[in-house]
Amino acid sequence: MSGSLNITSATVDPALLDLPWQLPLDTWPEDVIAALPKGISRHLVRFVHLSGYVIAIKETTAELARREYDMLRALQKLDVPCVDPLAVITNRTDDDGNELAAVLVTRHLRFSLPYRAIYSQTLRPDTATWLVDALAVLLVRLHIIGLFWGDVSLSNTLFRRDAGAFAAYLVDAETGKLYDGLSNGQRENDLEIARVNIAGELLDLAAGGRLDEEVDPVDVSNGIVAAYRSLWTELTGSESFSSSERWRINERVERLNELGFDIEELAIRTDDSGSQVRIQPKVVDAGHHQRRLLRLTGLDAQENQARRLLNDLDSYTATYKKKGADEEMVAHEWLAQVFEPVVRAIPRDLKGRLEPAEVFHQLLDHRWYLSQNEERDVPLAEAVSSYVETVLRHRRDEATVIDPPTEAISILRATPPLDPDDWRNRV
Repeated sequence: MSGSLNITSATVDPALLDLPWQLPLDTWPEDVIAALPKGISRHLVRFVHLSGYVIAIKETTAELARREYDMLRALQKLDVPCVDPLAVITNRTDDDGNELAAVLVTRHLRFSLPYRAIYSQTLRPDTATWLVDALAVLLVRLHIIGLFWGDVSLSNTLFRRDAGAFAAYLVDAETGKLYDGLSNGQRENDLEIARVNIAGELLDLAAGGRLDEEVDPVDVSNGIVAAYRSLWTELTGSESFSSSERWRINERVERLNELGFDIEELAIRTDDSGSQVRIQPKVVDAGHHQRRLLRLTGLDAQENQARRLLNDLDSYTATYKKKGADEEMVAHEWLAQVFEPVVRAIPRDLKGRLEPAEVFHQLLDHRWYLSQNEERDVPLAEAVSSYVETVLRHRRDEATVIDPPTEAISILRATPPLDPDDWRNRV
């Protein structure tokens, strides 16, 4: 390797040194390249195998690589859903001493997909809406912590399945800037960028025959504006009511919790007469159900997945008359007797198809449909066998998403209501 390679990283993997940095990225040998679907990027991006996992390498300038690396690390500390930055590599030269572009190295987010990979033959209306809704939630979270993204788009986002919906992760922070707080103008600017970019991305899919005829790109792109403003108002807006309606304080908190957010501080003020109360959330953190599930069971899941698993835990508690028992003990029992047996029942060769929490969520759906169709209570063990053979075995492996082609991905179209009281014949 020519020249003096410069690697900046908080935790360096020595295997990085074994990669062919003396070659332009577009000429790297196929034996190191991971065949993952890529989104659209202004820079060349390649996925590469490294130490048993996959990394994404993006060619850019040294200044932009360092800036994005620092930004991603800052966002991680703020618990923002984003890719994991691994290293910035500069001073690359080829064997003749010619300068090569600097690169940013990030860890590939397992079970994640670019938006172009989340459709079969066409992008359907429901799926398009779910993607936009997930991006709206991510944008609200970014704005709450003071980040102006500057290039909001589906292409700059990765999506992971989340109990019938999607969770969005920021994958390109090149244009991002952190402030103590954002003005309404900055937020509206980001929102307009999102609206225009999403419309363009969907119009591009339509031009390639990859968009369902029922999907109007402009209507879908306008949907992020409505979803964002509704959520922003719910999270940050003030509310006034009579002092005799103090129950509305708890109602507001519960409503925010149901949306997946926790309130760190709530400002409560009364007027001079004491007859009117005004409340406003001061600091809002996402991941309410994620944190509760992690505390009770040690399971790390997406927010909707966590909500679904907690619903099942609550149903288990009610069915076996364990209300009043120690919550953590009941959670441990549910984990050992319900969740873990399901995960262990998944054949080894299918374990990369979906995350365990998503498998459990889909299993609950599958069991519900079986019970409805057969008009009987289908035992959990029978539902697991049916789900593995008729659903999971035919899904694409989303841990790495290598083969088959993008067109083979299927989408969960509907989420049936959970049967909260039915625990008969579960094992």
